Amino acid sequence: MRLTFEDLARILRCSFRLKCPQCSKGALFQTYFKMFTHCPQCDLKFERESGYFIGAMYLNYGATVLIAFPSYFLVETFTATPFFLNLSIWGLFSAIFPIFFYRYSKSLWLNFDYTFSS
Repeated sequence: MRLTFEDLARILRCSFRLKCPQCSKGALFQTYFKMFTHCPQCDLKFERESGYFIGAMYLNYGATVLIAFPSYFLVETFTATPFFLNLSIWGLFSAIFPIFFYRYSKSLWLNFDYTFSS
């Protein structure tokens, strides 16, 4: 399958709106951390097998590292921020950001998998 700009736009739109990859209308989450098992609109099963969302953990970790690692060095290089303050800021970021990004990483994983599996 060849990924087009329209496919990528749909994936990102559905992912960051936390919507179903099939119908683009159904919500993915009941609460902040609890995901529906099926789409409330089109009945698409979200978790296809046990361990399905392990890839979402990699996305979450990768996004955290891609933001925190270069940012730490940019702050260290271009500002006079003390070492321990800089380390504390990015350490705290690395602990909080994955909690915030949790739902989006699962949504991105589901939307990319749906697009490439269909």
